[in-house]
Amino acid sequence: MVVTLIFLSVLIGGMVIGMPIAHALVLTGVALMWHLDFFDTQLLAQNLQAGFDNFPLLAVPFFILAGELMNAGGLSRRIIDLASAFVGHIRGGLGYVAIGAAVLLASMSGSAIADTAALATILLPMMREQKYPDSYGAGLLASGGIIAPIIPPSMPFVIYGVTTNTSISKLFLSGLVPGLIMGAFLICAWRWIARKHQLAQGARVPWGARMKALAHSFWALMMPVIILGGLRGGIFTPTEAAVVAAVYALLVSMLVYRELSLAGLYAVFLGAAKTTAVVMFLCGAATVTAYMITLADLPNLLADTFASVLGSPMLFMALMMLFLLVVGTAMDLTPTILIFGPVCAPLAARAGIDPVYFGFMFVYVGCIGLITPPVGTVQNVVAGVGRMRMETVIKGTSPFLIAYVLLAMLLVVFPQIVTAPLKWMY
Repeated sequence: MVVTLIFLSVLIGGMVIGMPIAHALVLTGVALMWHLDFFDTQLLAQNLQAGFDNFPLLAVPFFILAGELMNAGGLSRRIIDLASAFVGHIRGGLGYVAIGAAVLLASMSGSAIADTAALATILLPMMREQKYPDSYGAGLLASGGIIAPIIPPSMPFVIYGVTTNTSISKLFLSGLVPGLIMGAFLICAWRWIARKHQLAQGARVPWGARMKALAHSFWALMMPVIILGGLRGGIFTPTEAAVVAAVYALLVSMLVYRELSLAGLYAVFLGAAKTTAVVMFLCGAATVTAYMITLADLPNLLADTFASVLGSPMLFMALMMLFLLVVGTAMDLTPTILIFGPVCAPLAARAGIDPVYFGFMFVYVGCIGLITPPVGTVQNVVAGVGRMRMETVIKGTSPFLIAYVLLAMLLVVFPQIVTAPLKWMY
């Protein structure tokens, strides 16, 4: 009980006073060291380094780089143009364009922030031009952006897999079907909004122009085919897939589409390096805390607390998802995985829950946290790009947030939606 109290009070206290989460995590680890009379600066430094000195984590900087290259090199824009050519003429067509583009982009970058920024930069001005309500347009773009961490390749699945020693390849494939279902739920919610507000219809694009848009986006569309095909065929590992994605995006951006120059490449590398540094420091800081949590036997202490529900996997999952929804309102996805993944995964194993299914649900509910206030990282991205108040984005996100929560409930009741495709693929 004392260990849990120290863990939560130091971590939450650090966040409340405005301390960066990575620093709060290191401080929490130090506090636990002092409590257990185990303080050692050398051990602290070793665990901090061990957190990012991990081969599978090499996938993270390369997926980040691939996302930056896609946005700078014109791949993202061509995917949006393709979706617009095929569904832009339907009532509220730009919304369906956003959903279609979000699903396609998700199969390339694996980063919610990168995909949301690309979608908002291109589609928000177009939505305003057609008199779409700012709130619902921004809410849809934010909600579409969080499909990226679910459909492979996924950066959060890499981090979760490394943190909990779960198969990254199986986590990747577990997101395929639910990711498409997320898109379907968004379509249903957007259809209701489009009819209620009588949103504008765009002009129907001739089939010749559609085929031209398809041809222009061919090289961008080949990226997920190469990545997923390589993973499914055992040609490369998830880490190697990240390298393939980055190199492919670089070659297409510079040699095929020729929208990225050597001068622009420096800015892309710099942006990717800064984002990577933040994520890797978080991984290192979380390893310090995770090491001390293990020494303090916190997972077993929590198992005793949850003992009454461990015999009912569905009830345990429902409570765990509710807990993660609450955590997601105050914490970003990566820290949530790094802090609570090593604690919750052993509990799920005790409850007899498939580790890949639990890992998927953990990341999925954590993604919902990206569009829940007050933190709402992805909502902040849309608000920044669109120069609008955060309250406006929060209001517009509500219908899609409800749709995602309903989907979470469906996946808790019917875990086969996640696990059945895995049995077929393996």
